[in-house]
Amino acid sequence: MKIRILEEHGYASALLGLSLSYNQEPGRMERVAEKLRFKGDGHNKFLETIVIWMDVDAPRYFWQQFDTYRIGVSKQSESTMHTMTRRPLEQANFEHPIPDAHLQHLNDLIANERWQAVKRDLPESFLQRRIVCLNYMALQRMIRQRKTHRLAEWRGFIGEVLCQVQHPELLDEGDPE
Repeated sequence: MKIRILEEHGYASALLGLSLSYNQEPGRMERVAEKLRFKGDGHNKFLETIVIWMDVDAPRYFWQQFDTYRIGVSKQSESTMHTMTRRPLEQANFEHPIPDAHLQHLNDLIANERWQAVKRDLPESFLQRRIVCLNYMALQRMIRQRKTHRLAEWRGFIGEVLCQVQHPELLDEGDPE
């Protein structure tokens, strides 16, 4: 699994918007933002205006769970239907190795341009690339709900995101008690 932050924008504008409620200069809003970041119920709506774009290579079984997050999240994905028959597959195309016989089976289907059969027989560990656009509010929700998830890919995703974002303090409350 690979995660790379492409762009992140809106922090200064989010603080400017927050300052309107407090009739103060935006520069003084960082402490207020830290107090409100986990309050919910609209108190932390400024998080919706901080937007982040990511380039993510993840297995299909991860994307199935990721797709439960629809509010504040847009995705553009690599099409398996249009790209599967353009190249032979390798073990590197999968999160976990698949049996060599199955890899050969898939490559035979690809060689014969049988994309529908390839798609049907493609293992869940196949890595699919997506460009994801979301806001800090949606990302904070993912982190809160998935940081202790049994699926190791969630912990990897969260760890990488927190290492790469500009303001991780707005996303994670720390270790759960």
